[in-house]
Amino acid sequence: MPDPAPVNGQVSFWFRQTGIPARRAPLDGPTTADVCVIGAGYTGLWTAYHLKKARPDWDVLVLEREFAGFGASGRNGGWLSGKIPGSPGRFARERGKEAVLRFQRLMDREVDEVLATLDAEGIDADAVKSGCLRVAHAPAQLGRLRASVERARDWGNEDEVLLSAGELKERIEVAGALGAAYNPHCARIHPARLVTGLAEAVARLGVRIHESTPVTAIAPRAVSTPFGQVSARYVLRCTEGFTSQLPGRRRTWLPMNSSMIVSEPLPDEAWRHIGWSGQELFSDQTHAYLYGQRTADGRIALGGRGVPYRFGSRVDADGRTSASTVASLAATLARLFPAAAAVPVAHAWSGVLAVPRDWCPSVHVDRAGGVGWAGGYVGQGVTASHLAARTLTDLVLGRDTELTRLPWTGRRSRSWEPEPARWLGVHGMYAAYRAADRQEATLRTTTSPLARIADLISSR
Repeated sequence: MPDPAPVNGQVSFWFRQTGIPARRAPLDGPTTADVCVIGAGYTGLWTAYHLKKARPDWDVLVLEREFAGFGASGRNGGWLSGKIPGSPGRFARERGKEAVLRFQRLMDREVDEVLATLDAEGIDADAVKSGCLRVAHAPAQLGRLRASVERARDWGNEDEVLLSAGELKERIEVAGALGAAYNPHCARIHPARLVTGLAEAVARLGVRIHESTPVTAIAPRAVSTPFGQVSARYVLRCTEGFTSQLPGRRRTWLPMNSSMIVSEPLPDEAWRHIGWSGQELFSDQTHAYLYGQRTADGRIALGGRGVPYRFGSRVDADGRTSASTVASLAATLARLFPAAAAVPVAHAWSGVLAVPRDWCPSVHVDRAGGVGWAGGYVGQGVTASHLAARTLTDLVLGRDTELTRLPWTGRRSRSWEPEPARWLGVHGMYAAYRAADRQEATLRTTTSPLARIADLISSR
């Protein structure tokens, strides 16, 4: 009998496990607040959490078009990582190297800050601080890996170490692996359990959360919805990949698609062969990007770009992904972990992450106009959203702190090109990356020139 087709979409496997929570009531008429946060993902909810902790007397309101965690916060790969989002080199050119080193120190500490808060709030998110592995399985990748570890150390990642093929095999059996880099500043989390638990914690603090409430316009100190206008001292846009859906914001951040599959639980025999008892997060050195985790219930979740971008900055409705993407990710899982090749795919889904034109995030508050934002994490938002929320809190409260002096504070990126240039550029870039990966897998022992061309197109 053929294997049944995997569940496709339905937001994500993570929400299939937990169940999609009952929606909170929408806004029921015009209202006022001290702070109105737009978006109930990690950034918006952490911002509401820290603002309410700092100022319990303030009225903090969160507006969400769907339900808390509907976007990337409920669909991501579960990496609570200390990696700086964006380009350390670009940040250093703008603000100096010491600012980047300070940024990295804070990001490493932020992993533990989030874990401590989850414990304090009683949020069970399957969290394990296991570190992460970046694996090379071709000679060109190995050279790139070694160079990247040297660069990472120069930018403050002093705890990252190289592992030989034998040392890697003691942790995890990856077919054809030549070596890896290990970084201890990373934890596995369950995305839906984290965001749902966080929403409940925020509500317990007295924050008003209104779901099923789309925002139709943002103005200084005012937000428009179909159910009435909100007047607030501060309006904070925390919409990440869905920013393109707001009026006038289609070219602000590009909604980049990332797709995932998760297997059925692996039998004990397969795990004995693969290992992975440390439950480290996993990625490789391909240009097209790959990431994964061993889930708490013994599955392998694997993600990659799939269809990278939809024309006109469109976003999906419920996470449904293409059959070709599912097949590609399933083939990759079987190639890397042959012991899991016979295990069926249980679920596939997609989501969008926000990419600024220069691939660097920003956190900003215009105190005179009362409007602010945070985001553009280029796929590194699980930890970065917490640091960004704490930064937004300090900016709103007018504090001068080490957070408000970080290199992402107050910066701006230029807009993305209009269509069709945007679509052609992104799809051309990933076509070049995939071609480079094919060359490096069979023909080359050094990085393909096609990848360097794609880097120029992307402005990374």
